[in-house]
Amino acid sequence: MPDPLLFLDVDGVLNPAHPDPDDHFDRHQLLGYTVLLSQRHGEWLRELAGHYRLVWATTWEEQANLHIAPRLGLPELPVVRFTGYVPQPDDPEVPLLDLFSGRKWAPIVRYADGRPFAWIDDIIPGSLRRRALPRRDRTLLRVDPGQGLQRRHVDRLLARPPRPALLHRANLLHRADLLRGRAGGPGPG
Repeated sequence: MPDPLLFLDVDGVLNPAHPDPDDHFDRHQLLGYTVLLSQRHGEWLRELAGHYRLVWATTWEEQANLHIAPRLGLPELPVVRFTGYVPQPDDPEVPLLDLFSGRKWAPIVRYADGRPFAWIDDIIPGSLRRRALPRRDRTLLRVDPGQGLQRRHVDRLLARPPRPALLHRANLLHRADLLRGRAGGPGPG
């Protein structure tokens, strides 16, 4: 079974607003912004890479590979593209009040394409987190943007990684009918 995907945000997760001074963040000037990065995060992400396929899910997009990954000791990672994303008719629904904060949801779900995934971000609407709770194939972790990624988040991802969704018995029977060529309803056989 392939590793689940781990979608990573940068600002608020790897670049916290008010980190604990004991967490040893280095200050960088990147693309006109002050960015705080910690080597500890790089160590944790490399640890997670042994169990997940890491994917950037940040508005930094490809810039994360140029400016963030090398400073954390990460290889180039795949990127979910949000810029220019055109909503599709079959995109997952996001409640009206969450449209702005949930703007990453459809591109992430489309990128996952049915694979199990975890998403760690400082902006994940509560409605999406609640809908993901009963699902074994999705883990949505909201991070406090002031403190950023913490060891407890890493431990949670390692202890309970998302797994493939269970297929309901009705889906299994329907798929079996499709394989036997009986999808059109009752017939010979």
